[in-house]
Amino acid sequence: MSLVLHYHPLSSCCWKVLIALYEQGTAFEARMVNLGDPAAREAYARLWPTAKIPLLVDGDRVVPETSIQIEYLDRRHPGRQRLLPEGFEAQLEVRLWDRIFDLYVMTPMQRFVAQQLRPEAERDAATLAATVAELGMAYDLVESRLGNRAWAAGDSFSMADCAAAPALFYAAVVRPFAPGHVRLAAYFERLLARPSIWRVIVEARPFFQYYPLRHALPARLLGDDPAA
Repeated sequence: MSLVLHYHPLSSCCWKVLIALYEQGTAFEARMVNLGDPAAREAYARLWPTAKIPLLVDGDRVVPETSIQIEYLDRRHPGRQRLLPEGFEAQLEVRLWDRIFDLYVMTPMQRFVAQQLRPEAERDAATLAATVAELGMAYDLVESRLGNRAWAAGDSFSMADCAAAPALFYAAVVRPFAPGHVRLAAYFERLLARPSIWRVIVEARPFFQYYPLRHALPARLLGDDPAA
């Protein structure tokens, strides 16, 4: 099989591309990367110098960066669900929401979690407070602009929703939605009910033991029914 995804099942960035692959029904080989092993990391960095996951390899072609990977899949390996719509304006809307979730939800969430990986005495209180505040701003932005859409960029599931699901899953542990985030909370429930998204959650469960905020994961997300 020529299409290979180098990934880790706990990574929010990897979830984004896995969701796209599962939505499309595209056949691929999943290769788990152990970045904690120096030899494995060195070998992996030879594929792409940043040594970040995920990394998509299609034959001799190496495709980095999650949004580029999904656009590549949508163009080169189109499946049953197209993740980029036709039309310039519609594509801009998808890319905008993709950036919102990656930069303003996933990024501060990751900074918060990175602090949790440090000994408690070495955690930076200012960084922790700033990331929580950034998430509040992002939640308000989504709440105010989502409207009555079924999905982030419109009526069809897209790359933007692939970005939203992992970002919101982990961010909601760091900063739960406020009572006023009605549209955001309902959107998150629609994401959880999507088979491709629930699949990545189930596949990640054996690895949640390594997640520093595992104690704060809602019990319903560890059961068989996301709506329970």
